[in-house]
Amino acid sequence: MLVTALIFFAILSILVFVHELGHFAVARFIGVAVEEFGFGLPPRMWGKKIRNTIYSLNWLPIGGFVKLAGEDDEELYGQKRLNLAKQGLTLKKYFWARSKKERAAILIAGVAMNFIVAVGITTYLLTQGVMEPSGRVHVEKVVAGSPAEKAGIKIGDRIISIVSPLSKLPRELRLPKELIEETKLHQGEQVQLTLVRDGKELTVLLVPRKEYPKGEGPMGVAISDLEFNVYPMSEAPIAATKINIQRAGEMLRSIGRMLWRLATLQPVWSEVAGPIGIAQVTGEAVKFGWKAVLEFMSILSLNLAVLNILPIPALDGGRLAFVFLEKLIGKKIKPAFEKSTHQIGMIVLLLLVLLISINDILRLVRGG
Repeated sequence: MLVTALIFFAILSILVFVHELGHFAVARFIGVAVEEFGFGLPPRMWGKKIRNTIYSLNWLPIGGFVKLAGEDDEELYGQKRLNLAKQGLTLKKYFWARSKKERAAILIAGVAMNFIVAVGITTYLLTQGVMEPSGRVHVEKVVAGSPAEKAGIKIGDRIISIVSPLSKLPRELRLPKELIEETKLHQGEQVQLTLVRDGKELTVLLVPRKEYPKGEGPMGVAISDLEFNVYPMSEAPIAATKINIQRAGEMLRSIGRMLWRLATLQPVWSEVAGPIGIAQVTGEAVKFGWKAVLEFMSILSLNLAVLNILPIPALDGGRLAFVFLEKLIGKKIKPAFEKSTHQIGMIVLLLLVLLISINDILRLVRGG
């Protein structure tokens, strides 16, 4: 339990650090002053000021933040801002004095860093080898005394087609479910399978059983389309990027489905997890080894990127939405309005985290 907790907090700390480092680095590169670089959410536990930036540890270990100069400062607007300019004081160090493109770049930087981490970890795992769909159906196990064994099918054979009594035409097989469908349709009837063994094609005849022991199936074989594939370094980054783009799309669709269920008053608690639920998943990943932990870390990093880019107040996407809104209406939005919007968003998010955490605890108590 202790090891799982330590690994969970280590993963979360690394991902939060990388996210905030993105904001920090791009802000510094552009020339915006950083007032505070914080781990966790206030109240502050400890802080140290180095080169005009406070580096702090905070009591709520569920995130982090970078406070930019002028990010929520109402004094930089209207007459006071004009007076500062007249006095010859530079405004470029302030976030809101920068162009919309520069502000957008700073806001997107955290999300981009989490996406890069996800791609980087996936790239490494691909170079170590992964099991993935191959578009080929091969035999992984043959049950003793089954129709498959009597027909001479062996472990490692690749089944490329099946001919049923009625069709007389071979059906090419690329997925295990295609073979399963055909054998169930023709239980008790003789079918012809074309196999590839040691590079050579051969055909066998067998009759799928109508009655069979549980877990054996009509033929008595275990089949799969997964194969161990090691990617060369020249191909892994591109493949990893595609994988994470697909995963991000799946996450967005999942969020869309959850919002629809909320809008239609359907239960959603079984589909969400907070810090406690994520820690529990970390424990499951630890059982499967360090590669599983890295895979989980990659997915969690991508999840943070996807959630943060959503136009929700208090998150990066919410702040980015105000930049786009400013572009659309052609003038700056009152800082007091934006500040209060993000504060309300933060309160709502913290309440959601609390409710989800309570649900996680109840699920653990129930043994779910």
